[in-house]
Amino acid sequence: MVHTVLVVEDEPNIVLSLQFILKQAGFVVRVARDGEQALRAIAEYVPNLVLLDIMLPKQDGFAVCEAIRANPACRAVKIIMLSAKSREADKERALALGADEFVTKPFSTRVLGKMVKEIVAVPTSVLKAKQV
Repeated sequence: MVHTVLVVEDEPNIVLSLQFILKQAGFVVRVARDGEQALRAIAEYVPNLVLLDIMLPKQDGFAVCEAIRANPACRAVKIIMLSAKSREADKERALALGADEFVTKPFSTRVLGKMVKEIVAVPTSVLKAKQV
């Protein structure tokens, strides 16, 4: 089964790095450059996982995460939030809104690629139980 990852990121160099590592890992990669574009992309095709930056144009990652979790069609979508913000409050907010993981920038694309493989392989119910 081929899994689809939606990369929601406005920094071109990060997008290129993530596309490369995820395609090498066998994922189909789609890209959205802002929050509104991300929600339109998800409405067209629900991905298995969303790599979601917090600081985005038009609609921030917190709002996008909340919208994804409010959409019944996205119940099984996994979300990894990416942020240059390393405050504990940001991490707690992301997880409270429904993110499955929180990764602080800068990050290793290889490590993130491995995390994506692992998280896509885990059933959603196991991830939610882990957070409790």
